[in-house]
Amino acid sequence: MGERMASERRKRAGARLSELSSREVEDLVVKLAKEGTPPSLIGIILRDQHAVPSINEATGKSVKQILDANDIKPELPEDLINKIRKAVSLYSHLDRNPKDFGSKRALEVIEAEINKLAKYYKQKGGLPPNWRYDRERAALLVRA
Repeated sequence: MGERMASERRKRAGARLSELSSREVEDLVVKLAKEGTPPSLIGIILRDQHAVPSINEATGKSVKQILDANDIKPELPEDLINKIRKAVSLYSHLDRNPKDFGSKRALEVIEAEINKLAKYYKQKGGLPPNWRYDRERAALLVRA
């Protein structure tokens, strides 16, 4: 019981660390997103460099809500890009090590996860309905 109370005090104390207003935090989020910073890193940068402990507490909105309000939408969702990056890395590893059966299985699992995420984002409107995962195109997506 005492731990919960202590953590609530820390949250309230942490919210006062930032000298920035809600509008300034939103402007920083938009600026970082326009520079190409992924949403997961925006919170870390604001925490470490601008002493904003929580964007949600500072503005009442999440990073995604702020970006949606300013019509900033990434080409592909971040979690899908990370899975594609991992698949491309495994694919290049398998080019050099064709007998690595554990990595072959891992690639199959990751590609299944990519297809599941793609299906989800097609339903939610995060991807165009005709988007498909392709190994050759994936390497170009990650390098770009």
